[in-house]
Amino acid sequence: MWPVLAGVGAGTVAAGGVLLWYACSVPSSQLFGPALVRGPKEGRRVALTFDDGPTSPFTEQILGILRERSIIATFFVCGRNAERFPEVMRQIHAEGHTIGNHTYSHPYLYFQGRRKIAEEIDRTQDLIEKLTGHRPTLFRPPYGARWFGLYPVLRERGLQVVQWSDTGYDWQNKADAIVTATLRRLRPGSVILLHDGFRVPAPGTPADRFQTVQALPAILDGAVGAGFTFVSVKDFLPGS
Repeated sequence: MWPVLAGVGAGTVAAGGVLLWYACSVPSSQLFGPALVRGPKEGRRVALTFDDGPTSPFTEQILGILRERSIIATFFVCGRNAERFPEVMRQIHAEGHTIGNHTYSHPYLYFQGRRKIAEEIDRTQDLIEKLTGHRPTLFRPPYGARWFGLYPVLRERGLQVVQWSDTGYDWQNKADAIVTATLRRLRPGSVILLHDGFRVPAPGTPADRFQTVQALPAILDGAVGAGFTFVSVKDFLPGS
């Protein structure tokens, strides 16, 4: 009897672990709270998002490519990188792109207390408002990871979680593979994840997003050629 009960107990613990992993780590999970993962299927609209910036010169190069094609994107910025490149932050805002909060130092939120989570978010909110005059309403957790205490902090600040449904895996792929991976999964309502920075590098450490910059024109032209229109991720929220 005892081995049977032990087996049941171990199975329950394992199932609970899998459920916790899913809740915390899978972008589409809604178990901790609501998250925008994909927009409406009606129409052929998609949203392009960039994480971890700004980083010079890559963010400026991305902005130039978007400007040439009159395409709007959403930038989830890290506060520490915003401090390093304040003029790039102002350029993102001046050119009409949406800016979201991606924490200050890009930590994993696993096992973080509510106070630490709030500090990471508030410091970045204040900084973005100081640089652009705009206080974000969108938040993307680093690595897509959520933890206990995150959603109460977000509700107090009126922040909406935005995840993604499509990515080019530009943190590991070369330009051609980034293009292929992104366009292969593109659907009406897709929220595309790319990067214009690299977490928060130590001072003096370069953050290379050359492959993303190289891939971006083909992604945009391929999507437009397939009949898709790019919008801000805000346009996918209810009431927009």
